[in-house]
Amino acid sequence: MKISVKVKPNARESLVKKLDDKTFSVWVKEPPTQGKANQALIRTLSQYFKITQQDIKILIGHRSKQKIISIQNL
Repeated sequence: MKISVKVKPNARESLVKKLDDKTFSVWVKEPPTQGKANQALIRTLSQYFKITQQDIKILIGHRSKQKIISIQNL
């Protein structure tokens, strides 16, 4: 399954908000430097979907706030 995610780094808390079936907004505490926000995004989504972090991959947008994410085993 592929989803579209808008990441909001430097948030007070990590949070996932579902906008529609395949679109999400995700707030993460970590800053967008050295891949920290991307790792926090994967960790937050894995907790939200209750799957392992290895089942989540960033396909597009490694350096952008707008990302396309692939989720396996959902």
